Amino acid sequence: MIKTQTNKEADIKSDFPIFKNNDIIYLDSAASAQKPNLVINSINDVYSNYYANINRGVYTLSQIATDKYEDAREVVKEFINAESSKEIIFVKGATEAINLVASSVSEIKLKKNDEIILSRLEHHSNIVPWQISAKKYGAKIKIAESDENGNVSCEAVMKEVSPKTKFICITHISNALGTILPVKEICTEAKSRGIYTLIDGCQAAPLLGIDVQDLGCDFYVFSGHKTYGPTGIGVLYGRKEILSETPPYQGGGDMIDRVTFEHTTYADIPSKFEAGTPNIAGAIGLGEALKWMKKIGMKNIHKHSQKVISDGLNILGNIKGIRIIGEPNNRGGVISFLYKNIHPHDMGTLLNSYNIAVRTGHHCAQPTMDRYKISSTVRASIGYYNTKSDFEALAEGILKVSKVFEKN
Repeated sequence: MIKTQTNKEADIKSDFPIFKNNDIIYLDSAASAQKPNLVINSINDVYSNYYANINRGVYTLSQIATDKYEDAREVVKEFINAESSKEIIFVKGATEAINLVASSVSEIKLKKNDEIILSRLEHHSNIVPWQISAKKYGAKIKIAESDENGNVSCEAVMKEVSPKTKFICITHISNALGTILPVKEICTEAKSRGIYTLIDGCQAAPLLGIDVQDLGCDFYVFSGHKTYGPTGIGVLYGRKEILSETPPYQGGGDMIDRVTFEHTTYADIPSKFEAGTPNIAGAIGLGEALKWMKKIGMKNIHKHSQKVISDGLNILGNIKGIRIIGEPNNRGGVISFLYKNIHPHDMGTLLNSYNIAVRTGHHCAQPTMDRYKISSTVRASIGYYNTKSDFEALAEGILKVSKVFEKN
């Protein structure tokens, strides 16, 4: 497969050792992004030069590790423009962050017959935790529907609101279709009614400049591995006045003030929600990833993604037999499609033989698939390292796959 690169494209990819070590067209960043050298080096630096447990030791290594860990929290605070670093909780990923809110905040917010609103486009991680809480407290889940193009409007969300609505929990960008939802408008309307909002920012954090104060959300979650950082680390942003009154999600070391066999008092936020030894190297690596993104500039990253996705839509749209699933008004870094009568899994498997990596399946978004009466799609999703040439290679690969099926 012939694939030419400009000097600029080569410079971007040179930051990522995986592209030096593998001749691959990687179009699965919505699942997990590749890691730049400085993130990999930062993790190696932790374990090679100053690893120790944090918040416990009076010796130098522990103090250095603690400072680096808290510095990373400050980086996250600046990255999403939170009011305070106390509002930044390190978790193992966005899934844990949503579970934390659904479990602990529901304890003070939900009661029987209350309502939780989700959108049609949610990832399973923003559905199942709320189903568990709804069952526990006798609450009801209501769904804001998408239109045939994959848009979810503020009007569709607010249509489901009633005096019993306590939470609106929605994705910022759909991982299955790429739809960018009007989350600021939704949060504004929810706030005026005293409804808590949780935004799943897993697909948005790598592409958009996130400002939680401007959005006006109560909670915002994202995962490190999608923002060019390590796996096993994620972020929960929560307004401090809510987190302060919320009971802890887990019990253990470092989240306490004083423990006796009769009674325990808890530490202040954020420690109250970070029981046990945390992912120290992961948090530090995430901080480095976010600094790398800020150095490039989130406006530049967004502009780049919009150009590449536009090119991708044009290239794929010119292939006879392609069906693009969803045509949202505003699209993030995702294109889902079907090709003729070739099953997505067969397409993905054969594309792999040409060193093209795409995601196939329901993308942990089965209700979205149900909306289109399909079970799965092929999904191409991008990172900062992707370019128009990657979609040209994908198109070439699709046509090769087509010829294989024609022979059979």
